[in-house]
Amino acid sequence: MNHSKSLVCSQVLTAALTTLIIASASWADDWRGWMGDQRDGVYRESGIIDEVPSAGLDVKWRAPIQGGYAGPAAADGRVFVFDYAKKSGETINNPGQRANLEGQERLTALDARSGNVLWHHAYDCPYSISYPVGPRCTPTVDGDHVYILGSEGDLKCLGASDGDVVWARNLKRDFAAEVPMWGFAAHPLIDGELLYTMVGGSGQGIVAFDKRTGEVAWKALDAKAGYCPPSIIESGGSRQLIVFHPAAIVSLDPGNGNEHWSIPIEPSYEMSIAKPVVDGNLMFASAIHTEAVLIKLASDRVAAEEIWRGEPKNAVHSGTSTPMFVDGVIYGTDCNEGSLIAVSSEDGSRLWETFEATKPGEERFIKHGTAFLTRIGDSDRYLVMSETGDLQIARLTEKGYEDLGRFHVLEPTSECFGRSVVWSHPAYADRTAYIRNDKEIVAVDLSKK
Repeated sequence: MNHSKSLVCSQVLTAALTTLIIASASWADDWRGWMGDQRDGVYRESGIIDEVPSAGLDVKWRAPIQGGYAGPAAADGRVFVFDYAKKSGETINNPGQRANLEGQERLTALDARSGNVLWHHAYDCPYSISYPVGPRCTPTVDGDHVYILGSEGDLKCLGASDGDVVWARNLKRDFAAEVPMWGFAAHPLIDGELLYTMVGGSGQGIVAFDKRTGEVAWKALDAKAGYCPPSIIESGGSRQLIVFHPAAIVSLDPGNGNEHWSIPIEPSYEMSIAKPVVDGNLMFASAIHTEAVLIKLASDRVAAEEIWRGEPKNAVHSGTSTPMFVDGVIYGTDCNEGSLIAVSSEDGSRLWETFEATKPGEERFIKHGTAFLTRIGDSDRYLVMSETGDLQIARLTEKGYEDLGRFHVLEPTSECFGRSVVWSHPAYADRTAYIRNDKEIVAVDLSKK
């Protein structure tokens, strides 16, 4: 072969490999923590189904686990699931009473293809919390490490490949932090070299740790921990760390914790849970009963102002799941009605509501009826995980809810207000949905045939 032909072949091969890599990258997506790699509730893989076929979906595998609300994480061919193996004590789901249990919190790494156990990390962890089924926080994968925050404040960095402990802190022991009634539930956030998590207390409402050593980088806020994960936005020409604690939504400098602005909002029972969501220069924050606020973010500086407040029968008042905010419309499940509600960001007026997402066939209110919403790319289609154990696809627009099929994945095993529920956010990766209850984790094929 002469030089020119060899060069042409080399160029063709290089182009083919480049195309293959780009094509692979376009559909390959991990789910490294709560609400996905970008923590925005958007699933960006291509090649997945447009609707759930009438014949249902294929189950790749099922693996036994135990109790927990923590959703799984999926990255680099592994699925991480955090649970609680109870040894003794009575599980009491009383919002005003802490149950006392003995048992172990466990992080398990599974092979994403087969569901086989790769490793376990377990530690003794007595519980004294309400609704004590298990951990609340989804594991967070960052490079070669995976981070967990347990219900009683065990914050750990482990090797993702072997489960070896890199460092460990305990928020009760190291910071004299008060364990919230429903346990520590604010999924830790990793950004750059820092890990941010809600701790609670004087000057330590939120604490930033060096993610490699566990050493404290800074502390900020006189605030209780609440249950809402911190998040980072870009607005006004700056990156802002957003904290929703039981008394306010606050913007901080991610590098040092200095406060930029604060807007008061006080959820009942200190239940700041749902992450404030952003659409353009608008931010919506929501909590149980009638707490909700729309905030306008300044475009030319780091500042914010309140636009309107939630009231009974307007806005949406979210409990355990975070709303989605897209093109001026807010979609979320309402703790009072128990339905999925669409809201106009202009004035908080309700555009429509349906129980099809939370409890199909229902026509009356369900206390804290819950569904977990995940947008499919930049489309108007969503993966909807119902508390009944059904995975749905639906089209959500300002005009209404269109059911595109559903598949019953697993049984609801947790108890809430006298009914059985699944209150755990799925992970979506490698064209697969990873969904858990208190007995098993299930891998469901989402690939387009």
